[in-house]
Amino acid sequence: MDRRRFLRTLLSSAAGLAVGATALRSAPAFANDPAQFAQGLHDHPWLLGWRGVSSETLGPATVDLQGRLPAGLAGTLYRNGPAWTERNGLRYDHWFDGDGMVHGWRFNGDGSLTHHARMVATPKFTREQKAGRFLYPAAGTSVPDTQPVRNNDDANTANTSVVTLNGRLFALCEAGSAFEVHPDTLDTIGPVTWRPDLAAMPFSAHPLPDRDGSLWNFGSISLVGGSALLVWHLGKDGQLCSANVIQTPEYGYLHAFTMTDQHLVFVLAPFDFKQSGGSFFERMAFAPQRAARIAVVDKNSPDKAQWFEAPFAAIYHFGDAYARDGGIVVRAVRRDDINEARSPMKEAMAGDGAHAVNGHTTLVELHLDLRRTQARWQDTGISTVEFPLFDARTPSTRGARLYAPTIAGEATAPYFNAVAAFDVDRGRRQLWRYGTDILAEEHVFVPRPGSRSADDGWLVGTLLDPVQQRSGIAVLDARHVGDGPLAQAWLPYAVPLGFHGTFAARG
Repeated sequence: MDRRRFLRTLLSSAAGLAVGATALRSAPAFANDPAQFAQGLHDHPWLLGWRGVSSETLGPATVDLQGRLPAGLAGTLYRNGPAWTERNGLRYDHWFDGDGMVHGWRFNGDGSLTHHARMVATPKFTREQKAGRFLYPAAGTSVPDTQPVRNNDDANTANTSVVTLNGRLFALCEAGSAFEVHPDTLDTIGPVTWRPDLAAMPFSAHPLPDRDGSLWNFGSISLVGGSALLVWHLGKDGQLCSANVIQTPEYGYLHAFTMTDQHLVFVLAPFDFKQSGGSFFERMAFAPQRAARIAVVDKNSPDKAQWFEAPFAAIYHFGDAYARDGGIVVRAVRRDDINEARSPMKEAMAGDGAHAVNGHTTLVELHLDLRRTQARWQDTGISTVEFPLFDARTPSTRGARLYAPTIAGEATAPYFNAVAAFDVDRGRRQLWRYGTDILAEEHVFVPRPGSRSADDGWLVGTLLDPVQQRSGIAVLDARHVGDGPLAQAWLPYAVPLGFHGTFAARG
């Protein structure tokens, strides 16, 4: 059987499994009560970060920057996250379920900043707006009286991240198509089909740009009932270079991946899955008694994998990966409470501020010996971090400096209130603490135009001030994080906390 026919056969069966599984009528609803959340927000103002929106657009609002914006920093920070969380007396139980809203934070070049945001007009969101209620199955909430879905995009929330490629902007989630969004107006253009036989197949929320301008990504067939990885490669022109299926030994959950100049690395956390009785995350249970399966894929042969085993680890996000001594070193954030990992900040979504926790995390290294096919984990001694990013220009022969939100000192909310830069190999850290009441999100690295030196640039990150009920943005020198923001701005309103973003330089 030729490769394309094999791919079509496998994906057709996987799509059938997806529809068959998700079209099941849900068990009795476990969705939250909006009134309970409203009371919790009154008692714990920091829950503002998990309050949903009730308007399809926010802004535009133009505000003055405080401080001095560095010369050369011009463009837009795009961010995405769950925003529409309540309908007709029901509130989603899981943070990952809300429909996506894309935000544009544009530095205007005149000392001001403009923010605007718009819901991604997926088929799910558009139909539910018209119906006035939730219609489709969710990833982590049992929704009553759901409609059957024809393919993954009927339930696609496009709520996790954004990526730009060849001047185009895409909103992404885990289990369906990328949705193209206009980079200026944020209007939804629609789902992208990279090739007809790949319509609606998973295109994950964490694609990685290569040094040649191309983009690598994966789709987890485990999310739609199968047992395989779909490896995507797009050219810098935004056209599909290749799509290959790699069979996996068993069900394995993965949200992201990492890569070196030569290899892609996928870490699959084994799980067991009940075939009925609730949403995906309610039916799945991590299996820590079984080994994690690790696939190392040569970029020159993306249809083949070298497989490794290591002790179980639940991981959402990776830092860098680099080649060393005939092997690969991978850095990742391990979530140490596997039950919490299935539904992060679950209590916050329910409005239970008194019991909400931000699960303990540890920055770990995965050491892969390619010659001996051996793998081992090693703790770095760094904990309470998430959303690690780095300068992609760092040579792939050494570890990169990692930038991540963290918790420092007293914090009103069980969430990040600081950002740190970690030189892991030297055991050094720089930190800026925003304050007791401030909630800090992912900080994106932006290279200084014209510079080729690693870490020569800025961090651009978003903030929430629940006391003043406002959201903001900060710019820091990446080499001097401990000096605090060079420039900062606050909106006259608050937006929900999101997940991931990207910076598009102007010109």
